Amino acid sequence: RMPVFRSVYSALKQIIETILAQQSAAFRQAVLVEYPRPGLWAIAFITGHTEGEVQNLTADETINVFLPTTPNPTSGYLEIVPLEKITPTDWTVDEAMSFIISGGAVSPDEIPFSPPAQDAP
Repeated sequence: RMPVFRSVYSALKQIIETILAQQSAAFRQAVLVEYPRPGLWAIAFITGHTEGEVQNLTADETINVFLPTTPNPTSGYLEIVPLEKITPTDWTVDEAMSFIISGGAVSPDEIPFSPPAQDAP
């Protein structure tokens, strides 16, 4: 009944219902995004298509992704990324989470991209 707790509870309830809903695409696909700069790759999870004012203000079609931190994937960054900058993976969510939590020590059998070729001296 307290105003602050009511708004926090409502927001958390909505988030949990969205993530756990069977029809929701949130956190169902692991992708690669260039972060924190071009040439460096990070694992992220698609949380939905960007809608409303944010999408209307951007020229490109964008998608919302959650970029978790290592070793605690419950914290991270929400990023709005142009769709053409997303690199899909064949990793399951479990494989991607194991990779993130382990700091890259536990890796799926196949990495979905090849590192750039080294220039010969």
